[in-house]
Amino acid sequence: MTTVSPPWAYTLQLPQDPRAPGVARVTLRAVLATHGLADLSAEAELLASELVTNAYLHSDGPYTLRLRAMEPDRLRVSVWDNNPHIPPPFRGDAAGRPQDTDERGRGLVLVQHCADNWGAYPLGTGGLFGEGGKLLWVECGRR
Repeated sequence: MTTVSPPWAYTLQLPQDPRAPGVARVTLRAVLATHGLADLSAEAELLASELVTNAYLHSDGPYTLRLRAMEPDRLRVSVWDNNPHIPPPFRGDAAGRPQDTDERGRGLVLVQHCADNWGAYPLGTGGLFGEGGKLLWVECGRR
């Protein structure tokens, strides 16, 4: 007999603290292991880490990580922050290829390469989290 598990979602509010991306990665691994999706951990952790680190670097307040089951073998990772700027890949533009000597700029190229799907929502004040900003999301799943 096959059982259907209900959809699930986890929300983790993170402070503007350099340790927060590490907390997000540990939480993600625990959630995926709990739901039998540990095999998605490496890819999901890379994607979440890039989004959360960008929120830490480019916003000036707390931010939120949300993990949600889209299907039994599919995960959506989203990050809200208070900076309204949506980066190029999430606007539909290609991320520029960084030069060999650039110290930054590779993260969103990795997101484009590794995520099955991605998108963004600009949020006005009073929006989803009441503070404006943006919500970036990526999806990954078993292949």
